[in-house]
Amino acid sequence: MIDLHCHILPNIDDGAKSIDEALTLIELAQQQGVTRMVATPHIHLGIFDNDLAKITAAYQLLQANLPADNKVDIRAAAEVRICPEIMMLAEQGKLPFIGQYDNKNVLLLELPSSHILPGTDKLINWLKQQDIICMIAHPERNRELQAHPDRINPFVKQGCLFQLTAASLLGDMGEKPLALSQQWISQQLYSIIASDCHSIKRRPPKLQQAFDITEQRVNSEYAEKLLYSTPKRISDALFEAAI
Repeated sequence: MIDLHCHILPNIDDGAKSIDEALTLIELAQQQGVTRMVATPHIHLGIFDNDLAKITAAYQLLQANLPADNKVDIRAAAEVRICPEIMMLAEQGKLPFIGQYDNKNVLLLELPSSHILPGTDKLINWLKQQDIICMIAHPERNRELQAHPDRINPFVKQGCLFQLTAASLLGDMGEKPLALSQQWISQQLYSIIASDCHSIKRRPPKLQQAFDITEQRVNSEYAEKLLYSTPKRISDALFEAAI
């Protein structure tokens, strides 16, 4: 399996707090059959002021401490919180992408947990014009979408991709994310499932459990698509590039 959203870079956001914790998260993922992970620390201006340089430094530190028996291939990108500055970062070539889809760069975009900001559709359209596709991170956790699930339809029409967090499907995030993730997975709305793992206690990787539930609720073909073939298609460009 392939995990395109995880917070395993140490001491850079609200994810892993140490090298040891990062290595434990990677080992847990490896035990579940994960072969690729894209570390996606937050870029949330004013809260997590990360940039390409900080992310690269944290990634290199992690790589230098990987054990000899590690079998998980790791790259780094980011989960970017929606903000007006995204346009400037895109124009300056400073947006980290999790890969490519249909020859366009894929941006892991995080919405606020409470609502959909006015102008979100305009930003997504502008990014499309820059050959950037938005993958909406864990939309099932957005309270406006929980109250009005049909409000995701404009994003579908815009060609967005959608990432389901495994913990939502397992019920670990509460009843509303569980119910919405079940609805959308039955409709096969999601593009990928990712762990969005943060720590051993708070949110460990649980991709195998998510695979099993998807297989039961839909079928094995869709489970394989969400956890292997589509994540591979997206991340191939990232993993084929030189580190």
